[in-house]
Amino acid sequence: MRNRWLCVVLPLLASGTPTFAQDDFPTHFVCDFNQGYSWTYDAGKFQAAPPADLAFEIGDVDLERQTASLIVKDKPANGLKIVRAINANHFLEVVNEGFLNLTTIYDRDPTTGKYPAVHSRHFGLFGQPVFAQYAGTCSAKK
Repeated sequence: MRNRWLCVVLPLLASGTPTFAQDDFPTHFVCDFNQGYSWTYDAGKFQAAPPADLAFEIGDVDLERQTASLIVKDKPANGLKIVRAINANHFLEVVNEGFLNLTTIYDRDPTTGKYPAVHSRHFGLFGQPVFAQYAGTCSAKK
C-alpha cells in the first residue's frame, strides 16, 4: 500500500511547484450566494434557518501581496487577507468586533464560466453564537 502511495505522490512532487489558483485569476468579482443555512444558539441548542440571499463584490485582488477589498453596495468596506491554495483562493475578513468572515473562490467552471464559491460567517448577536454557511458563484467583473 505504501509503495502505491509513493508511486502516485512522487511524480507529482517531481513535476515542480503545485499550480495555485492564480493563472488568469480576475482582480474583481461579483458574488451571489443564494443557498445556505444560518444557525443561532438559543436556549441551550443551535437552531437552523435559511438565510436571506447575500451579494457582494471582491475587488483589488492582488495575489502576490495577498490582499483584496470587500465592496458592499459599490463602496469599499473592509480589507481582506488572501490565503492561496491549490485550485482556490480564500478571502479572510476580520470584522472590527473580532468576528470572522471567510469566502473561498474556486477555479472557474469551464461549463458555466463562473467561479463556484462558499461564504462562511462566524459572529455573535446579543451574546449568542451565530454562524452561517452560504453556497453560490462569483463572476469576473470587467
